[in-house]
This record gives sequence, C-alpha cells and structure tokens, in this order.
Amino acid sequence: MGNIIVFGASGQLGQCLQAIAREKNIRGIYFLPKAQADVLDTAALRATFLNYQPVYCINCAAYTAVDKAEDEPEQARQINRHGVENLSRLCQEFNTTLLHVSTDFVFAGTGYLPLSETDETNPINVYGLTKLEGEKLIPEYLDKYFILRTSWLYSEYGNNFVKTMLRFGKERPELRIIWDQVGTPTYAMDLADCIFTIIQNANPIYGTYHYSNEGLTSWFDFAKSIFELSQIDVKAVPVRTAEYITKAVRPTYSVLDKAKIKYNFALEIPYWRDSLVQCLAKINNGT
Repeated sequence: MGNIIVFGASGQLGQCLQAIAREKNIRGIYFLPKAQADVLDTAALRATFLNYQPVYCINCAAYTAVDKAEDEPEQARQINRHGVENLSRLCQEFNTTLLHVSTDFVFAGTGYLPLSETDETNPINVYGLTKLEGEKLIPEYLDKYFILRTSWLYSEYGNNFVKTMLRFGKERPELRIIWDQVGTPTYAMDLADCIFTIIQNANPIYGTYHYSNEGLTSWFDFAKSIFELSQIDVKAVPVRTAEYITKAVRPTYSVLDKAKIKYNFALEIPYWRDSLVQCLAKINNGT
C-alpha cells in the first residue's frame, strides 16, 4: 500500500484515524508532529514529502472555528485554501493520492432533499466558503484525489457537540437547543474506518464523495438522545435558529446523500444513533 502521511493528526478525526490504524494493524502510516505538519510552511512540507515518499496523503488539517472565521477570514483562508493548494502541488510532484476532508457547509442548506455531490455549492459563511475554495483547487493539480465531505462530526476525542452536551447537561438545569436545523451526526470513528476502506480499495474511483452516518435528526433531538442514553436529567428546551444568534449563519438542512460512496466502495454505513451509543459507552466508561 505504501506510506501514508496524515495532516491534522492531533484533531479528533486524526486521533480516530490513529485508533483505527492500531485496531487494523495498518503499517506505514505516519501521524505527523506539528513541526512537519504546518500546511503553510512549504519548506517543511517538501522535506516531509521527501522523507516519507507518501503514496497517500490524508488532510484533516483545517481552520474549523466557524464563528471566529467571520472575524478572521484571511486566517481561515490561509489554512483552508492556501494550505490545501500547497498539499496539492506536492501531491502532484510526488505522485501522491490526496484524501481531503471537507464539509457540508459548502452548501447553503436551504432545500429539503439529501445533498448529492453534484448539487450546486453555495456556502453561506466564511468557513464554508474557504473550504470550498480549497476543494476547487485540488482538481487543478491532481487526477488522483478524494474529497470527502462530512457533517456534524463528533467522537470521544477533542471538542464537539456530544462532549459539550455531556458537560453542560451535568452543570446546568436547563439547556436551550436549536430544533430547526436538520442534519446527520457523524461518528469520527466511522469516518476514519471509511477512509481506510477507500485507501485499501483495489480499484479506486477518484472524485468527491459524501459521508455521514445514516438517518437524520435535529440538534435538539441529537441532544435529547445524548441525555437519554447517558441518563442525564436535564431539561432540554427547543428553540428556533432565530432565537439563538451566532456570528456565522448555519445551513438549515445538511443531510448528505451517501449513495455514491456506498455503491463505489460497497459500504454499509451505521445509523447515527447506533454509533452514538458506541461513542457514549467509550466516553462514559473512560476508555
């Protein structure tokens, strides 16, 4: 299979990739330390590619502070656009396949049907715009690439909605949670497993793909499931988006159509609540 290098190894998806790599006993995969993984340091990037001669490059590095990006558009653009261009150039030079993780936020999310890879992109916040700019650069340099859009990512690692709800649910008697934004939670362990399935496929079909868990829910119902499964007694109050003001506008409907990835890679994708049960078991057992 050849060497694999991973950027963004300290993030929640990077940590899940490490866990799945250990579980599957995957050899020749390198989770790069910060000194080698700055996607804006072209000299360090070149040295990394020269050292590892990677067959695959997995890019989980991103500026993901959605609200902060509204005040720091150039900082977000540096990582989400220019960093991706730097990696794409080197992947072209070293004949490396790039697997780049992107987001449902490249869509406006104003419809009511699951979003396919061919649907029109129209981001409504800076984060989504800069991620889309990065996406668009990849095919300019590469034929061998996978762009993997996902949504509502959570895991036992890092900071995410599930861990926030667990903390707030134990600290506060009442929580106001948005009910009119609909999407699909994605367990980062499932996404990490999917990434390795793509890499290990003997006949890769390159391009853009969507991956999230199966089903759909609102943030309110997602939170209610977290509290119920964790036996946390807290009052959850449903509120409209208009009542919960944030700096960045969020898509109202972010359900991704996974038909393409399921067909091309023979994937069976877990239902979101089943994966939530697994994640909460690990969190609540301290594993």
